[in-house]
Amino acid sequence: MRGRVVAGTCGSLGSLTALHRAAAEARARDAELWVVLAWQPPLGGPGSRGSTGGTPLLAGCRDAAVEQLRGILDTAFGASPPGVHLAGLTVRATPGAALVDTVRDPGDLLVVGTGTRAPLLRALRPSVARYCLAHAPCPVLAVPPSPLQADLDAVHRRNVWRRPLDAGDLAR
Repeated sequence: MRGRVVAGTCGSLGSLTALHRAAAEARARDAELWVVLAWQPPLGGPGSRGSTGGTPLLAGCRDAAVEQLRGILDTAFGASPPGVHLAGLTVRATPGAALVDTVRDPGDLLVVGTGTRAPLLRALRPSVARYCLAHAPCPVLAVPPSPLQADLDAVHRRNVWRRPLDAGDLAR
């Protein structure tokens, strides 16, 4: 096998799109597919990245992250495996740092979803894709969201503002 393809996921539609693209890249390269889910304890309390020790909160968060990753992989691939060696990894860190720390070799490929970035979200949460592009020691493939994501976001906005759905908007 030549190198690894590392993909970050959070379970969103955009990260599932990136995960399928990563599986295709791993098949084309005859590489392993490593799927990474980053997690952090709530409020950065006693189980935050900088602290040591095995608190029950930390163990519970870690177990929840493992279960979430299993669910994501089941949703993404179901009964049909991706056709490559698949490894799941949960990492206690911010998403960008977890992904950059996982790739070690310049021959690896890091695959991230770009997601949709509303102006408010850009101010509150930094872009994982931008962080990876700036810090990764290997090539980074930034996968745009599925075209269905834009439609889903439009329907969500209509629901938030309680506007009726016009069927003409769905048929373009």
